[in-house]
Formats: sequence, C-alpha cells, structure tokens
Amino acid sequence: METLLGTSLSVFIGVTLLLMGFAAFMTGQALASTWRPMRQALLYAFLMGLADRFLTWGLFQGELLSVSGYLIDSLVLAAIALAAYRMTRARRMASQYPWIYERTGLFSWREKGGA
Repeated sequence: METLLGTSLSVFIGVTLLLMGFAAFMTGQALASTWRPMRQALLYAFLMGLADRFLTWGLFQGELLSVSGYLIDSLVLAAIALAAYRMTRARRMASQYPWIYERTGLFSWREKGGA
C-alpha cells in the first residue's frame, strides 16, 4: 500500500483526506457559489494534488515523484471537490430559484411540476 500511495496510510489520511480534502471541499463550494464551470474544480484538484505531494514529501519524507501517489491523491481530491460543487449547486438552485426548482436529493434538483 505504501508503494502505491508513496507514503504511509496514516499520512495519506491526515494530509490528503483531512487537510487537502478540506481545501478541496471549500474549493468546490466556492466555485459553485460563484457560478463557475465544473471543469475548474478538476483543474484545481489536480493542482492541489501537486501541493499534497509536496507537503507529504516535505513534512513526512514521502516520495515526491510518485506518479501513482499523485494520481490517487488528485483523484480523491477531485471527487471531494466535485461532490462539494454538486451539493452547493443543488442547494443554490433550489434556494435562489424556489419558484422554478426544488431539491430532490443531496446532489440534485428538478423543475417544479416536472415528472
């Protein structure tokens, strides 16, 4: 597992999931709140993956140039950012346009009176 992640599991959980995951969540919310396109969340997630690799290397002597570690980190951060983006967009659509849309779940909305 350490060779795949480029670091230990505890460092992955601490740095990637907790620290950078919070940053990815806030990035997704900010992008959705300012009506930016979803593709920007992917761009920022892959940039945060670089920062994650650097922090892992600098603070915990992880492998800096681990391609698999970078891809796993970036994909996890992208999933968090996209989930936050979609949750925020669904909330904003239903609250900003209550006469048109209603929420149907955590990530979705629909037109009122629609099937």
